[in-house]
Amino acid sequence: MSNKKDKPLVSIITPCYNGEKYVRRLLDSILIQTHKNIEFIFVNDGSNDNTEKIVMSYENKFKERGIRFIYLYQANKGLAGAINTGLKMFTGDYLCWPDSDDYLDKYSIEKRVDFLELNKEYGSVSSDANVYHEDDLTSPISRIADGLKNKFETNHFQYLLEEKSIFCPGCHMVRTTSFLDVNPNRHIYPARRGQNWQLLLPLYYKYKRGYIDEPLYNYIIYSNSMSRGDDNFDKKIYRINEHLDILINTLSDIQMNDSDRNKYSTLITERYTRKKLYVAAEYGNILMLEEMYNILRKNNKLVSLDKIKYLEGKYFFFRYTIKVIKYPLRKLRGIL
Repeated sequence: MSNKKDKPLVSIITPCYNGEKYVRRLLDSILIQTHKNIEFIFVNDGSNDNTEKIVMSYENKFKERGIRFIYLYQANKGLAGAINTGLKMFTGDYLCWPDSDDYLDKYSIEKRVDFLELNKEYGSVSSDANVYHEDDLTSPISRIADGLKNKFETNHFQYLLEEKSIFCPGCHMVRTTSFLDVNPNRHIYPARRGQNWQLLLPLYYKYKRGYIDEPLYNYIIYSNSMSRGDDNFDKKIYRINEHLDILINTLSDIQMNDSDRNKYSTLITERYTRKKLYVAAEYGNILMLEEMYNILRKNNKLVSLDKIKYLEGKYFFFRYTIKVIKYPLRKLRGIL
């Protein structure tokens, strides 16, 4: 391999809150990258465990590998707030932002850089990832891109809006010139959770997005992760509202024509109204059920499933009837 000075500089920004149990995996994976010209910015987002001690113990290891290491501590601001801190500091030709509880394949940086160096018209590239359960990191249970029929398409703006695009943070790398073109202020909407919509949507609107069909990242499912804690009505509605807030604010900052803005604003509103309708039906919240149903009806957006969910949520007898009907149908399919 050529001297690292001949290779583009890649900045890695990692936010972390209380990562003592897992952060070593990510740090070790950065040390073994086959691409050597790296700037690693670690943002300690107010951790009160041994995260700082563990991360700082790697300082000399990064120095020995020629990795520029920047450690930042701040009061807790959440994922996007921590990313914003790193965005003000990074100097690389390319940027990626893996989570502290996942880790990189050793070729992850090299192969993404190679793609973007060969495809100058692309603003970003994403890859597949292996998915593991925390109890077994030897056998992946799936891949992030499983079931994504559109993964090779270059225009992913609407797919990302509709959660039909790869969302895993460590799967992405962006070209700095493209990123600063759409985000010259180096600032994303500072939601407590989430950073991918804010970082990627402006890029996807203006630039092509590439895809590498290899698992260059390792995503770990934890039983106590934030995304797995939405187990009641209030938590699910809170998450929906949080996502809607991120999308509305991110969309408002993207330079686009009025026609597109109206189109995508309508799409977002309809999508999240429907999400609330289905959660309200699941938990029998009649007040929200009626409200969301009437919004969709007024805007002529009702589909057949909306009506079924509405009836299931409002009338116990209808819900019971649907279950009775579904049961023999499942048995019949099994026989046939």
